[in-house]
Amino acid sequence: MRIFRHFDALPDDIRGATVAIGNFDGVHRGHKAVIAEAGRFAQDTGRPWTVLTFEPHPRLVFKPDQPPFRLTPFRIKARHIQALGVDALLTLHFDKAFSQRSAEDFICEILVRGLGASHVVCGYDFVFGHGRRGNSEMLLHMGQREGYGFTCVPAVRDGQGEIFSSTRVRDCLAAGDPLGAAHVLGRHFEIEGRVEHGDQRGRTIGFPTANVAMGEYTRPRLGVYAIRAGIDRGGETHWIDGVANIGNRPTFDGQSTLLEAHLFDFDGDLYGRHLRVALVDFIRPEKRFDGLDSLKAQIARDGDTARRILSQP
Repeated sequence: MRIFRHFDALPDDIRGATVAIGNFDGVHRGHKAVIAEAGRFAQDTGRPWTVLTFEPHPRLVFKPDQPPFRLTPFRIKARHIQALGVDALLTLHFDKAFSQRSAEDFICEILVRGLGASHVVCGYDFVFGHGRRGNSEMLLHMGQREGYGFTCVPAVRDGQGEIFSSTRVRDCLAAGDPLGAAHVLGRHFEIEGRVEHGDQRGRTIGFPTANVAMGEYTRPRLGVYAIRAGIDRGGETHWIDGVANIGNRPTFDGQSTLLEAHLFDFDGDLYGRHLRVALVDFIRPEKRFDGLDSLKAQIARDGDTARRILSQP
């Protein structure tokens, strides 16, 4: 998959594409339906299959003081989109100036003149342009005038009639329900980051941890999780079972939120490497302990619980 950051002067083999448009934070099952619909048109017409998205997420621009909320920072979002088989990803820089573009200008300058889009696909709730005036109805009517086809994908629902959405994923994670989040995503929710040096207290009590800062990720419910940790080995990801705490480390008077992952039966050096941590199930809330002995005993019990959970199909 080729990644472009400007709509001007796109190569000829990308112009004329079928384009799926959206923020696609999470790349959940609803997003995949939108992107797949664009892929079907691309295959039927022999056109390139392109996804158009925006970075940073508009919410970061308009509400910068809100708590972290991202499900898939750009690097992770791009990887999930690439896995769908997309030919090109166009990521437009979103800032206050970009937000002043009218919806009509977005269509004429970016979709028509820049991409030469042959067909445009978006979800039922996609809005765009200054004042959020642009919507699927405008895309349809202007497509008839400007010469591109248009498809609006309706809400995608599960067997209980619930809509797949990024908000639903965040709500599940905040409630300590990673299984519910996985149901919407179609995969386990992952936190990925570079392993940082910590104070090595875990190593001194027999439970060494790989520490990953939460950064811009949405905060799941604080507590202990059964996890699978992915380590990159020559382009392939090697998965190891483990247990992790997400929290403020109350026993040690910690302040910042940190993910601390203990990998079962692993004794390698991970400092400075990227680690993918998939949250499989919630074990217990975060709590303060009276001392190291009670903490060590609880960690051992948490490990046993995680092993039992991860042994299930």
